[in-house]
Formats: sequence, C-alpha cells, structure tokens
Amino acid sequence: MRVTLPIEELKPGMFVDSVHKQKSGAEVKIKSRGMVRDDAIIARLAANGVVELNIDFAQSDIPVPEKYQQPQAKPEVAEAEPEKQAIQQKPDKTTKPPLVKEKTISLEDEFANAARQFEQHNKQLQMLYGNLAAGMQVDMTLINDISQEIVGSVLRNTNAMAILTRIKDKEGFNWRHMINCAILVTVFAKYLGLGKKVIEQMAIGAMLHDVGHTKIPQGIIDKSGPLNKLEMKTMQRHVAQSLGLTRDAPGITPLMLDMIVSHHERLDGSGYPRRLQGMQISKAARIMAIVDVYEGMTAERPHRDGDEPLVALRYLLANKTQFDPVLVQHFIKCIGVHPVGTIVKLSNERLALVLEGNRGAPTAPKVRVFYNTKHMHHITAKDIDLNEQDKIKIASTVRPLDYQINLSRLLKDHLLA
Repeated sequence: MRVTLPIEELKPGMFVDSVHKQKSGAEVKIKSRGMVRDDAIIARLAANGVVELNIDFAQSDIPVPEKYQQPQAKPEVAEAEPEKQAIQQKPDKTTKPPLVKEKTISLEDEFANAARQFEQHNKQLQMLYGNLAAGMQVDMTLINDISQEIVGSVLRNTNAMAILTRIKDKEGFNWRHMINCAILVTVFAKYLGLGKKVIEQMAIGAMLHDVGHTKIPQGIIDKSGPLNKLEMKTMQRHVAQSLGLTRDAPGITPLMLDMIVSHHERLDGSGYPRRLQGMQISKAARIMAIVDVYEGMTAERPHRDGDEPLVALRYLLANKTQFDPVLVQHFIKCIGVHPVGTIVKLSNERLALVLEGNRGAPTAPKVRVFYNTKHMHHITAKDIDLNEQDKIKIASTVRPLDYQINLSRLLKDHLLA
C-alpha cells in the first residue's frame, strides 16, 4: 500500500518511494528509494524543503497509520525484489481482510491430516539430516514438498500444526527444530498478514536456517554447559556452512538466503556473522531470530529439559536491544502466553489443554478441561473460553510427565475427529 503523507508524519521505519511535494525553490532529489533509518534523515529532509512524501508501506517496517488504512482494499505485495517482499506487520484492532484467502476448517478436521504429516515430516527430515552429515546435497524437492504441506495446513487451520510443536523428543532436536521453526514462522507470517508466496519462502528459509549444524560436531551442539571460545567459533561457523549448502540449491531465493545468513544478527550489533545493527537486519531475519530463540529455548535436548514458553517469551521481552520489540509483542499476541498444545493447571484444580489463543487477552486462551488434579483422574472433556470466565484462571503451566500424561496420545484422544 502506498500513502502520501506530510513530512510531520514521517517516522523511522517507513520506506520512502519518492518526494511528492517540496517548498518552492527547493530541489531535493532522492537518488534511490530507501528506508528512513533515524530522525536525523527526517530532519535533513525537512530542512531541505520536503513537504510531502510517497511512502510504500509494503516495504516499510511499521504498519500503515490507522487514519490511512483502507479496510476494503487488499494490501499490496511487492513482487519485483524477493528479498524486499511485503513483510508487513498486522496492526492491532484491524478488520482488514488477510492477504491469504484459504478455506479455513475446524481444528478437529485438520488435526488428523496435520498429525500424519508431522510424523512423516520428522522421519523425512531425520533421514535428510543424516544424509547431509554424510556429505550429500540438500534435497530441495523434499524441502519444498514439506514446506508446501506445512503452509497448506496452517492456512487451513492455524492451530493444528502449532499444537504438534509442543510434543517433545530429547533425541530428535536437530530435525524437530527444522520442522518446528518452519511451522512457527508460518503461523507468525500468517498472523502478520503476509502473502502466500512470501509465507512459502519463509517456511523454506526457516527449515534451512540451521542446516549447517549437520557439519558441526554433535558434541558441541548437544553440550549442556556454556561453550568455550573455540567451541563457540566452531558453532558460529554453521552459518557459513548453511550458506554453502543452500546458496546454489535449485529454487533458493534471496529472502531464504537472508533468513539463513542473518538470523543470528542482533539489533545492538552483538550478533554474527556480520555484526549488523538495527534496520540493517531485514524483517524476515528479525522474525527468524525470534522464532529460532523461542523454539530453541523451549525444545528438549539430550542433556537438558526445555524451558516453559513463558520463560522464553520473558527472555525475548527482556532483551529489547537484541530482538525487535514490536515483533516480539506481535509474536506473543500470535502464539499466546500459553501456546496451543500447552497443558495448564487451572485455579479450580483442573488440568486443561490450550486449544486456541485469545489475541486480545493472551493470558486467557480457550482450553479443554480433561483432568481432576485433586482426585487424580481424567474427567469428561469440556471446552472453556477463559476470557469469558471471571472465577477460573490459569494457575500455572505443567509438564505432561508431572501427571504421567503422554501428550501425543492425549492430543489424539481429544482432537482426532
């Protein structure tokens, strides 16, 4: 979407397409379109007589101001340059129709298909991971097929695949991280209102972002304690290894490569490999950084248990100088404080499975009550929207094994139609 606005409303993060109006006698020429990085640029434009500018919000890092939104209009998606395609944040409280218009179906109707695909994908990626470690090339046909199925499932129902990311496996972190990141990036990209083509590229980029881990000694990847300097240097080399494995792969795009190369960059310049700062890091890479850290922290590994989602979200919130704080807030609203597939203990001594988030109230999701903790037995399932309850609240999250619950079996018992 392109909007003409006065210089007074220009903000860092907006992408200037051209100068629309200048004061009489002023001769400002923008040699190339570009992003407004800071207030100094705005001050310089104003000092040079710029009155109005044409802003391309499809390439901006901030949403369209509310007064310029057109609820009936379809947001534009930049097609010319894949690395600058419309990665536009979805503003709060908007009724704007999404870019992707897929037929949505119920959670129960999609879950059987999603569960079958998820199990198959994990087996396929486990084999792919082993093949890459043995020196083979990336099978882009397989990667494309898996990403297409993930995107299709998420567009039909946001929660079915996302629920499955909560199933933990200490021995399968390497390939589960690939599929879980692809699912979470797809869910987040859908929430942000991105076009289907962009979402498909981001799903592939997420699946390949850490593929260079196949060239790193497994002992370093699985190490429970802090890495020493030599181990850290070796670990950081996986970015270059990922690039080497994917750069010439058929169908790879600049957007995918950017996610692969830049997902360890941080806003304050403390990341690697190029020490990029602020707006030098693309929005796709900033999204990938958030999802990579969140999934990595909550995943089970051979030598440690995963953190609860709330711990990972607090970490992202606390490190505002490293992770895009606006995107982090959107991510929390997208997945919820208690993500789908999480088991929570309620204030009435019941256990419940989180089925759907409430984006207006992230701490009050829709849940399915299934267990009485006082008498230690399963009960007849009942769905509750905690946002509509005054008395029942979430007391805490629980690990399935705390109550001898097999999460995979629980999901199948309650969600298979």
